[in-house]
Amino acid sequence: MSTTVTLDMNYDAPLAAVTAMLADPAFREEVCEAQHATSRTVSISGIPGTVDIRFSQQTEGIPGFAKKFVGSSISVTQHETWSSATAATIDIDAGLPIADIKGSVAVTERGTTTVETVTLQVTVKVPLVGGKLEGLVAEMMRKALQKEYAVGKRYLAR
Repeated sequence: MSTTVTLDMNYDAPLAAVTAMLADPAFREEVCEAQHATSRTVSISGIPGTVDIRFSQQTEGIPGFAKKFVGSSISVTQHETWSSATAATIDIDAGLPIADIKGSVAVTERGTTTVETVTLQVTVKVPLVGGKLEGLVAEMMRKALQKEYAVGKRYLAR
């Protein structure tokens, strides 16, 4: 069993501007800041190429049943492999050996706008509370993508 998280991020910008944003370490660091990262490292070889982001976050607000699995903080590693300016795969290690988060990014220019679609498959393998944890992790991923989208809109409006 797994949970799918999909978010379409519609930007009022051409494809080249959105791709440049996604390849900009400053943008990725702003996203980490918006997600309240306590530490972060961003490494980008380019698009096409790879994007590697490592950050830590406090787990304030996590329900009690999940605290024993995640503790007081988590360390997240996000690896993106961009085969072109419009397509990537994502592998996220949320510091939980019980969770598997993989997905894709598709960037499509539509007239004067560009849509970045991120789709993630969240799978948590724990008896009894696995479904609850999976829903929690999926919601965390959805909120993280929404923060990235807000930062992206501000970035492109500059």
